[in-house]
Amino acid sequence: MIESSMFQKLPLWHQEEVLVKHGTLLAQRTHKGWTVTLYALGNSFVERWTGKGAEVMASFAKTANVLEILEPYTDAINIQDYLEY
Repeated sequence: MIESSMFQKLPLWHQEEVLVKHGTLLAQRTHKGWTVTLYALGNSFVERWTGKGAEVMASFAKTANVLEILEPYTDAINIQDYLEY
């Protein structure tokens, strides 16, 4: 599995390839004309923003709070599925 720091250095086309092969699509939402897709990639999360003629990948720092990452997606996913007891 590719490390988050290495993923961020890849060209966009290669990031997309890695997400398709190794990522898990968790949820999707819209925000101000953008379609935002959340993926789990290894032990990290990646958002893919598409729309307005552009595409952007955004990775979260390892110190990011999981509940804060998932909060914008609460209407689309069951958070209990991803919490550790």
